[in-house]
Amino acid sequence: MSTVQITAADVNKLRQQTGAGMMDCKKALVEANGDFEAAVDLLRKKGQKVSAARSGNATSEGLVSINVSADGTNGKLVALACETEPVSKVEDFRNLAQAVLAAAVANNPASTEELSAITLEDGRTVAETITELTGKIGEKIVIQDYANVSGEKIVSYIHSNGKMGVLVVFEGANGVDITEAGKDVAMQIAAMNPVAVDKDGVDPATIEREIEIAKDVIRQEGKPEEMVEKIAAGKLNKFYKDSTLLNQEFVKDGSVDVRKFLDNTAKGLTVTAFKRVQLGS
Repeated sequence: MSTVQITAADVNKLRQQTGAGMMDCKKALVEANGDFEAAVDLLRKKGQKVSAARSGNATSEGLVSINVSADGTNGKLVALACETEPVSKVEDFRNLAQAVLAAAVANNPASTEELSAITLEDGRTVAETITELTGKIGEKIVIQDYANVSGEKIVSYIHSNGKMGVLVVFEGANGVDITEAGKDVAMQIAAMNPVAVDKDGVDPATIEREIEIAKDVIRQEGKPEEMVEKIAAGKLNKFYKDSTLLNQEFVKDGSVDVRKFLDNTAKGLTVTAFKRVQLGS
């Protein structure tokens, strides 16, 4: 049993230092016999236990943050996810989202794993900071997605609810200001959720699945077997038109597809890659 008197001032000091709740701080100080460093470790361990206990919980809420470099050639996106909407609005959670994005911008990590290992100004890694906030808030927090893209021109879009973000890589602007056109395409991606930039970017497994589904439907309709392949090919082309960005009908002008819209904006302008992240999808 502790022989050290734990005062309200001690509890408040630890609370200010760690951000943990008053009762948690008091319990940690009692258990640590008044040793502040040991109490901090106990609180961190509590956070780790909470994180593990909630590891299977769904994280459908959170915040998507984006940074595009001043020269427009690099974009970074961080999706920090939590379990409930109220937590996504808590100041500590939003500050953490901005700190993680700032760490990404400053260190240029290539993956979520590299981002999680970055040491922040207070000496803790991103992963440790997330674990500690998990302990303080009491629900699962994770980096749900991270993107680091580069190219001639990067344009971004974040939906008004903060739960969806898009990065688009453009090539072939040839000195033309494509800011507005780029925003239109980014919003197209947000709204229409294409599976790839163009036909050649579609996963072969997806193509095979679409063909098999089409054939099954055609046969159920009673079409002659000799027509099945031809009709299925037509349905696959319809899939490409609906589901690949450059072949989609441009939302703001149905008379052209996105490929034609881009070419009308600047001869040779195209999209080479994009990243769309939606929390809760």
